Amino acid sequence: MRLLFHCCCGPCSLAAVESLCAEGADLTLFWHNPNIHPFTEYRSRLESLRTFAEHKKLPLEVGGEYGLYGFIEQVGPGTEFGTRCKACYRMRLEKTAARAAELGLEAFSTSLLISPHQEQETIRRIGEELAERYGVAFLYRDFRPLFREGQAKARELGLYMQKYCGCIFSEADRYAAKKAVRPR
Repeated sequence: MRLLFHCCCGPCSLAAVESLCAEGADLTLFWHNPNIHPFTEYRSRLESLRTFAEHKKLPLEVGGEYGLYGFIEQVGPGTEFGTRCKACYRMRLEKTAARAAELGLEAFSTSLLISPHQEQETIRRIGEELAERYGVAFLYRDFRPLFREGQAKARELGLYMQKYCGCIFSEADRYAAKKAVRPR
């Protein structure tokens, strides 16, 4: 199967990509993550993915540039706070589905499906909806059982390991959570 695989980062992509390659999938990796902020984080994750793609000898397409303003427009004012992740998934998966269709590939999928912190069913519903719209299959796979293995292999390869999902909201949540558990 010829598949465009959306990658949110190298560590989250690693085990899922290895699993798909072992099944015989013909993968092209795809980077489109306007949600990742600040710019230094965006650059670190993209470079980590480039290192991983070179290591695996897989093609990598970069679908756009750093996208603070576009991301904020999608999940900012007027967007219900609890729906920000859904809007973010849709933004990234739509670009992936459209690109897979342009390339004439059979399917698309995403490394978001490996994270125990992401909303699996929401990702699945959006992927299936976009598959119908763009005429390219969405490959749903629950990669979560491979999460720890992928993280360990990423450390072995020396890939950059991020501390939050990537958006400015998750970064703020990360620091707020640390502050809340500190003894006074």
